[in-house]
Amino acid sequence: MRRGKLLIACLCAALLAVAAAVPAASAEANRLALTPPMGWNDWYSAFCGVSAQLVEQTAQTMASDGLRTAGYRYVNIDDCWMTPSRDSAGNLVADPTRFPSGIKPVADYLHSLGLRLGIYEDAGTATCAGLPGSYGHEAQDAATFASWGVDYVKYDRCNIPYGEFPGESPEQVQQTLYARMSAALKATGRPIVFSICNPDPGDDPWAWGAAVANLWRTTPDIADNFGSMLANFEGTVGLFRSARPGAWNDPDMLQIGNGGSTTLEYQTEFSLWAEMAAPLIASTNLATLSAADLAIYENRNVIAVDQDPLGKPGVPVRGAGGLWALSKQLRGGDHAVVLFNSTGAATRIATSARAVGLPGAPRYRLTNLWNRQSSESGGGIAAFVPAHGVAMFRITPLPSRDTETLAPHSVLSLSPHPGQIHFGELITVIVSFTNQGTSTINRLTLGFRAPKGWHGRTSRNYRAALRPGRTFRVAVLALAPSVGPPAATAALTATASYTSTAGRRVIGATFGEQLLAPTAATLPTAK
Repeated sequence: MRRGKLLIACLCAALLAVAAAVPAASAEANRLALTPPMGWNDWYSAFCGVSAQLVEQTAQTMASDGLRTAGYRYVNIDDCWMTPSRDSAGNLVADPTRFPSGIKPVADYLHSLGLRLGIYEDAGTATCAGLPGSYGHEAQDAATFASWGVDYVKYDRCNIPYGEFPGESPEQVQQTLYARMSAALKATGRPIVFSICNPDPGDDPWAWGAAVANLWRTTPDIADNFGSMLANFEGTVGLFRSARPGAWNDPDMLQIGNGGSTTLEYQTEFSLWAEMAAPLIASTNLATLSAADLAIYENRNVIAVDQDPLGKPGVPVRGAGGLWALSKQLRGGDHAVVLFNSTGAATRIATSARAVGLPGAPRYRLTNLWNRQSSESGGGIAAFVPAHGVAMFRITPLPSRDTETLAPHSVLSLSPHPGQIHFGELITVIVSFTNQGTSTINRLTLGFRAPKGWHGRTSRNYRAALRPGRTFRVAVLALAPSVGPPAATAALTATASYTSTAGRRVIGATFGEQLLAPTAATLPTAK
């Protein structure tokens, strides 16, 4: 991906200082979306099945299940909401079957719940679904939207008549048409967030979109799988200089809950979008969300990172080999740090307070934003991160006078034998424990557990004291079963128990991503 080349230039800590020095220049002049918009859009769960009933039921769900309270405000209708032609006066008309009373009563209902209505249109002669576009009707459509009580417009770029703009590049034509609708929306006097959708290569809206829009698409449409999510992340993360309050990079909507990814991968998606200060627009059936998926959407600690009023996107300080470290400056001096493992096997990812741009301090509080546990560090930031997973921390520099009692930041990891395992094969697994706190850890015991049928033992697993900055490693001999299924995923698990100034603590780590498949030493000969 062409935009991926931007990543190479930004994988150094110096960029953090550069990003911090860039002033918050004036964005789109409507003074809206000073933090990234949060809400819902029907497209990826309903496509052309949108209706007034779906929109109002979704609004009821948001009002009752905690999403509204968590900050989700916009309920956005995508393509297919209108009739195939305008009325005799040239006005857009809502589909009488899908929206029997029109759009305004839907907007009024949402407003009564403390929510806001968004709607879709297109800069061309027709929308992507072939319905009437706003080309040549910008002022008329903007006035219609305002009269209906619309609060947000998503503006696409299908079916643009480029031939009517001789001598202009497609990007120049798009800029012209987006500016027309931006001006038309402002002229209505109604505050309407303006979202432009032009993700094709060469459009580069991050270079010019802030003058006319509150958010712009940076990538193609997202699909509900890890590979697509990763591509949209990689196509956006290097554009951190372009975003600021009122003007945001948009890597597309959240697929969390649509069933194509694991809970871990959805947690990663939400963390990365929040770290990049991206809009948090859910595009799923909210009424059928699992408890686990709803908990992702409602994680207040992660939402606070996305909605931080300073409005600075996360900056990549590491990205080689699929192992990422991102740092986002927050108001008040904290930083949000994400350690992201895009590879297929769990591994340790490490950085430091200095590398992520934090000021010097005697120690730092690290709050894990997913398990809500806090620890203290002398400056090291690390985690054993599962495949396709993240560790996300809010990091606070602590003054020398601070007396808060916190457990030392520690990292437990496993390094198993690579590749396939034969029946009865003896392998070596290294279990490592690092003390990254500022105080000594005492009575440290490391444990190891393999699946049923396996056997494992260590030569030593106890250490009386482990000073700050030190690592304790043990080698585990693990014996694969001599018989069994021809293939099985072996989840190897380590545990560490220890005592510190914060009391007794037990932590665990699992390596279950790699296929450790007992196989016959030689394949049987075909008869």
